[in-house]
Amino acid sequence: MHASYLAAHTLEHMAKVMAVWFEKYGRLYYLDPGKHAVGVGDHVLFPTEAGHEVAECVWAPEWVSEGSFEALAVCGGFATDEDRARDAENKKRRAEARLVANRMIRRHELPMKVVGIDYLDRSDEFDKQVVVYFTAPHRVDFRALVGELAKALRARIDLRQIGSREAASITGGIGSCGRELCCATFGKNFDPVSLRMARLQDLPANPLRISGACGRLMCCLKYEHPLYVDFVKSAPAVGERATSPEGDGIVVGHSVPTDTVVLKLLASGEVTHCDRASVCSARKSHDSRPAE
Repeated sequence: MHASYLAAHTLEHMAKVMAVWFEKYGRLYYLDPGKHAVGVGDHVLFPTEAGHEVAECVWAPEWVSEGSFEALAVCGGFATDEDRARDAENKKRRAEARLVANRMIRRHELPMKVVGIDYLDRSDEFDKQVVVYFTAPHRVDFRALVGELAKALRARIDLRQIGSREAASITGGIGSCGRELCCATFGKNFDPVSLRMARLQDLPANPLRISGACGRLMCCLKYEHPLYVDFVKSAPAVGERATSPEGDGIVVGHSVPTDTVVLKLLASGEVTHCDRASVCSARKSHDSRPAE
């Protein structure tokens, strides 16, 4: 079959994708570049409910297989100087709104902490909205605060109480692994995480040792859980007698990241790491014998 036909047929099942962020080292958002030849560092228009927002390209358009991403919004083109000036002004307004909100919260002595501000300007003098995201230990009566904020900022006010995990995704930070928080970069869903997952991964059951910046159990426990479940299904359990290319021994541990079983050899007492695929338990060896 002709090579050009194969290439054209392949492209039919491919789509172009680029990645942008609104804040440096913030969450990545994926976008269909359309017909625009965008490069890393270019500022483009990202379509939102409130209109186009300015974002910076951090991953140039690449071809990926269809289905790798959900339906993507299409890039609105390159940001003009006017767009960038408007974006800078909106950032200034968000900072000012945060100062005003914090000052009024202290005045009303409310147990609230502001973690994020959105300023929505729909190019209408009478249709400006300020969204305030905050955390609190319990429900807060902020009715008086809303009225004062609306007068001070001359905008409609939307106060939204969020949980600690959502707050961490907004503020960002560095995890115990030394990398940017998953929830602030690529994580979208906050799936339940349990101590059972930590026990399966041979981690201490002390919540202080396995909690993230949000104070909740680390999301990476959920990400890595399927890998550990798969490993346990095919590897001999700790304490079980097993056979390996280096001889018979007792399983004393698992090393899931390296896909190995830690074995104490019966003959020499030496502790060695063997590939999971090369180690079988006594029961598995018995089951694999041919019937007489």
